[in-house]
Amino acid sequence: MRHEIDVFSSAISFSEQDVRNKTVVVIDVLRACSTIQTALEHGANGIIPLAENDDAGRYFGFLDASSMLLCGEKEGKKVEGYKLGNSPLEYDRKTVENKTIILKTTNGTRAITRSSGAREILIGSFLNLTAIVEALKTQDHSEVLLICSGWNSRLSIEDLLCAGAITHQLFEAHLPDDATDGVKVSYGLYEKFGSNIPALIQSSNHAKRLRDIGFEDDIAYCSQIDVFSSVPGFHEGVISIR
Repeated sequence: MRHEIDVFSSAISFSEQDVRNKTVVVIDVLRACSTIQTALEHGANGIIPLAENDDAGRYFGFLDASSMLLCGEKEGKKVEGYKLGNSPLEYDRKTVENKTIILKTTNGTRAITRSSGAREILIGSFLNLTAIVEALKTQDHSEVLLICSGWNSRLSIEDLLCAGAITHQLFEAHLPDDATDGVKVSYGLYEKFGSNIPALIQSSNHAKRLRDIGFEDDIAYCSQIDVFSSVPGFHEGVISIR
């Protein structure tokens, strides 16, 4: 199928009208989408993404608190009083199995909640790269937006590289003449650096920030390709395996 694809560079670079009736793939390699994928693979019942920390309280009023984990980060570090932060390595089966996770991150969950008017919302990272591509290939709807979450409203090169890997596979390594600027940039980035994805991620600004606050292992984990074969989707306020 020929897809009409565009790429947005941050969580605030698109409008409600941009996503309406489109299929959206939200990408946050370091780290929200990698964390969401890991938590669901390890048995979490679902993830409720929040736009703001203050939104968490309303869920505790009508859900069983014993089955929920309040998780999230601010400036990369676990929010005080929360069970977990935004490191995927914290989301092991013993901790998250059969739990509903309420998650607030600086960029990723913001991008997801801002996309709520889309026809379909999928969660992508390098961990499930091929699964995302296959899901897009088999759907009937052909208008696709790849939304890179970025960092604090700015571009993150690892998210753009992941978007480029998706477009490269969808277009079978033949960039269309009428590709959008966003697709051309992400596609070109992947053509130049796709042969050594971990090295580019390690050199990114976001990786440096994570190293500075003690999350070196997260960078290597999130740089892995096709660890999982499932695709999380966001539907009626909850992210679960599609």
